[in-house]
Amino acid sequence: MKVLITGKGGQLAWELEQLAPEKFEVISVGINELDITNEKLVSDFIAENKPDLVINAAAYTAVDQAEKDSDLAYAVNELGVKYLAQACKKIGARILHISTDFVFDGTSASPYQTDAIPNPLNVYGASKLAGDIALNEILPESSVIVRTAWVYAVHGNNFVKSMLRLMQEKPQLGIIYDQVGTPTWAKGLAQWLWIIAGKPEVTGTYHWTDAGVASWYDFAIAIQELGIEKGLLNKSIPVLPIPATAYPTPAKRPVFSVIDKTSAEEVSGLSTVHWRKQLSSMMDELV
Repeated sequence: MKVLITGKGGQLAWELEQLAPEKFEVISVGINELDITNEKLVSDFIAENKPDLVINAAAYTAVDQAEKDSDLAYAVNELGVKYLAQACKKIGARILHISTDFVFDGTSASPYQTDAIPNPLNVYGASKLAGDIALNEILPESSVIVRTAWVYAVHGNNFVKSMLRLMQEKPQLGIIYDQVGTPTWAKGLAQWLWIIAGKPEVTGTYHWTDAGVASWYDFAIAIQELGIEKGLLNKSIPVLPIPATAYPTPAKRPVFSVIDKTSAEEVSGLSTVHWRKQLSSMMDELV
């Protein structure tokens, strides 16, 4: 089976490449190889390479910048998905598409189910939702949408690596305590995606993060504790809980981003692992 991975150079695409089973022939492309916002380029590339499956890990993910750069956010997150779906439909290919918890408004008191009504608070979330809708309209019988959240990995820029750097540089940090979700190690998400890649009968929308719940403050505390334990940090600094109102950002963010993973576990046979255990495993790779 030939698999095309978009988003080369990103955290998830990198993990997908590392974990690719031998039975899959993988082509990985970034914007230099394939600009998914160019309809003709996408159509020609898919027609020429004829992948059986596209894993779309390409996205515009600069949440705050998207508020000013909405045209580009929609070009990548909506039109890019639309063009990939149209091209895949022509050749009978399937798509696994990565979406986000930011399609929800964070007002739920319990984990979001896959059929919960989306209500994004910002341009990033709205543009990702538009891509999900386009994919469902064009390729409903041959696509999987997986929403995830708070992704990090050894490769690329992310909260874990930023915290480790800042904890070495700063005398203390203030971290938001009143936004709650679940961190996700990209390697765990990649494992789930490869399982689903081998199950062509699976379609629909699923949720995947690690297990458990955390605020950004909880996450930062764990990063410092594990960083010291593993020798990635040589000192402990005060990490103070602050409200989101003390750290205003251009994009409004949901205060509750926990998503229900039950159906994703059932369809894959893979169980989620607690986020702190996954964080420890990732940080072992940094040592």
